[in-house]
Amino acid sequence: MRAAVVTAFGGPEAVRIVETEVPEPAAGQVRIKVAAAALNPVDAMVRSGAVGGGGGRLGLGWDAAGTIDATGPGSDWAVGTAVVALHHGVLKTTPGTHAEYVVVDSAAVAAAPKTVDAVHASTLPLNALTAVQALDLLDLRPGQTLLVTGAAGAVGGYAVQLAADQGIQVTALAGEADAELVTGLGAARFAARGSAATPHDAVLDAAVVGAEALQWVRDEGAYTGVITQLEPAPVRGIRTATVSVTADGARLAELVTLLDSGTLTTRVAGTFSLDAAVQAHARLAEGGVRGRLALLP
Repeated sequence: MRAAVVTAFGGPEAVRIVETEVPEPAAGQVRIKVAAAALNPVDAMVRSGAVGGGGGRLGLGWDAAGTIDATGPGSDWAVGTAVVALHHGVLKTTPGTHAEYVVVDSAAVAAAPKTVDAVHASTLPLNALTAVQALDLLDLRPGQTLLVTGAAGAVGGYAVQLAADQGIQVTALAGEADAELVTGLGAARFAARGSAATPHDAVLDAAVVGAEALQWVRDEGAYTGVITQLEPAPVRGIRTATVSVTADGARLAELVTLLDSGTLTTRVAGTFSLDAAVQAHARLAEGGVRGRLALLP
């Protein structure tokens, strides 16, 4: 099968399409024939060597939408089922989801959405799970206030929708041009990037603002970031943390239900064939992408 890998760190040109063996599922695993796989910033970070380091051949891709075509012993999934899944791990020594086939644990899988195609479905697992698990850490109640930085991005956008659905009063921090977008996602208020914002009960820092974002948190409030171990030091009694996203098929199934009900919306910025992975990485590096790019094996 074909798979996108990195053998030496660098720019988009560091991505290679290689031929490799089709993986076989072990006990408690399934193999997915990938129809679409989102390209995320973490893939660019792996490609450039910004996270992890090390050497050898590294697979790329966390999100997959496709069809189960083989199962290992002990799996409850049936061959032919349309699914979405999160293939967790920054430094994959075997191919990730940017490949024709990928093997994942059965517990990381959920039935695919019924209301969107595989391309849109592939943008859900990593970004929506990150958003909902970050909200779990903040532990807010209905009526409390939350400021989301990077609200126009994929994680931030899902965070706005999920929090608003929970009855939380959301302020979306984004660029002026994205005001209509983020309020359309359910934000009660908009704050332009670079402007002053009043203190909130919590901040979900999808834009990785860092310590500066603590000025928007009230005393004894809460802050959660999206890059592991990069939380700022606590001040004024503020509880700080970062989310380390985990694969969770049951929680992913809940997110699929919210997508099918219209509570969540997916955004696709463009598609590329797997063979054009270099061009996809180059487009991501240009910036200004609203939604996710997806690779089609």
